[in-house]
Amino acid sequence: MSSNSRFKGILLALLVPNFITLTGCQDLTPHRLELLVKPNTELSEIVGFLAGLGTTFAAFPDLLAMLKRRSSLGMNPRMGTIMGAFQLLWIYYGLLIASRPVIVWNVIAVCINFLTVGAYAYFVRKEKERRAAGA
Repeated sequence: MSSNSRFKGILLALLVPNFITLTGCQDLTPHRLELLVKPNTELSEIVGFLAGLGTTFAAFPDLLAMLKRRSSLGMNPRMGTIMGAFQLLWIYYGLLIASRPVIVWNVIAVCINFLTVGAYAYFVRKEKERRAAGA
């Protein structure tokens, strides 16, 4: 069994029971969703948006570096996968507490992290094809 498939199995074994547990609890369903579209913005939301800006784009330099080099060299997809998976829980939490900053920034962060993982997979495949063609 490869380490990649073992990693996927462990991640799945951790996420599935947690998801089942969360969906089975009535108190954990999103309430007051109308607060997400309220027109007035409070100071706490402004601070939340500013704080989210930094943490959301923390993985962005890695994605840009990989795209610029057109290589997976030095990259590890596990960080992006783990962060993206747990940011999905942050989105759910944001829905539970009706927090726009938590939802918006984590949706963007999930996209960045999964784009990083996708770019890594793409470049690894291209590098294997180049090695096979050169051998």
